[in-house]
Amino acid sequence: MMDKTIYDFNVIDIDGNPVKLDSYKDKVLLIVNTASKCGFTKQYGPLEELYKRYKDKGLVVLGFPCNQFANQEPGDMNEIKNFCSLIYNVDFPMFAKVEVNGKNTHPLYAFLKKKARGFLGLSAIKWNFTKFLVDKNGNVVKRFAPATDPLSITKDIEKLL
Repeated sequence: MMDKTIYDFNVIDIDGNPVKLDSYKDKVLLIVNTASKCGFTKQYGPLEELYKRYKDKGLVVLGFPCNQFANQEPGDMNEIKNFCSLIYNVDFPMFAKVEVNGKNTHPLYAFLKKKARGFLGLSAIKWNFTKFLVDKNGNVVKRFAPATDPLSITKDIEKLL
């Protein structure tokens, strides 16, 4: 496990297609567990703004819907996709719903949590919109709390681009 990078994982996109994360090699990634009915849902706006501002320089935001926190993502893939598109005009890649904690934690999230612990060194994800910043070599660089405004991490992103 220690030699793994983010590129060793496969995920399913919001349309049900398999995606190898190695297709994002040489990109800076901001990986976020999202939800449509959360107090932080408005972060879709600044996340999309970051994506638009930096995608030509190599940033990709990856959104992973999760329904593990107070049932704040109850919809199916189509409902989530429509919500993101219609309400927030999300253009960054969105993926199938995942679990980020517990026995069914998606392997990608098990890896992210191991590489970047949260508050007080805990690995569990506390809430929706926890953000993981990954460098161009697939290394997890930093973890940001759900309440962290995506635009406040612009300098961290720019350092990696």
